[in-house]
Amino acid sequence: MIPRINERTFVAQSPLGAALGHSVSTQEELTDRTVVAYWPGLDFSAREGEQAVWTSAQWAEHLNDPLLEHPFTAGAQGDRRAIAHIDVRLHPDDRALTGPEWAEVGHRFARVAGIEVPGDERGCRWIAVQAQPQRLDLIANLIRLDGTWHAQPFNLAQRLVKEARRIETDLVLTPVLGTGERQAVRAVPTASTQLAAVLSQLADEQSGPLATVRGLVEHTAHRLARQPDGTSQATAHRLELVARRIHHIQQDLHTTAAHLPEATHPRVASTPPAVRNAARRAP
Repeated sequence: MIPRINERTFVAQSPLGAALGHSVSTQEELTDRTVVAYWPGLDFSAREGEQAVWTSAQWAEHLNDPLLEHPFTAGAQGDRRAIAHIDVRLHPDDRALTGPEWAEVGHRFARVAGIEVPGDERGCRWIAVQAQPQRLDLIANLIRLDGTWHAQPFNLAQRLVKEARRIETDLVLTPVLGTGERQAVRAVPTASTQLAAVLSQLADEQSGPLATVRGLVEHTAHRLARQPDGTSQATAHRLELVARRIHHIQQDLHTTAAHLPEATHPRVASTPPAVRNAARRAP
């Protein structure tokens, strides 16, 4: 089992699309067979009147919400890239895990990454997505519901690797690494992945700049449509067409971002020498 830390992004659409293997959609519903685990504060009953099963676009919006509710919260040096993404891949020879087993894996990695604290319902929003064979994706917003920023552990890679070894033992899976030096893979973004994040932010329906422009155009069109003269009616109609074109541009940007290559150059983070030496001295 190999955990990988991906580059953080501004919005959840890009990592969720990577987890699904395609761009998010307002039509595709994700059942509990796909979203196998999520943060403990999520309660579907609180969303009375809405469907019990959400689309992938709704899940992305759910993860993005803290960014909108707390617009001034940021990490070190004002970093607003709050969406964290960790993916975990099994050994090719491993058996297929059951739904409950994938859920256990999701919760265990969420806890060891510090984004889930038992009993804390004001913490980070996160979901675990199992949509591709032998793979689980953990996507989280590092802005807590109380408006504070969750700083990831400095030794996150080592913590994830140690948990992977324990899970391999507990679930009787194939150890990916030998008994010597332990290694963790951190994804280093290529220009394509960085551009995909930028395009997704531009096209975001909730907080992207194009959404703001489109909203202003639609608002102006609605005000003009209420005017009695024919000139205003014609102008309102033209503005509605402009708003529709902006929406098409947003959709095109989302599609373009989803089709950019996602290849990354792996960076290998080794266990500190003291740990390696201790392992060598162990009987």
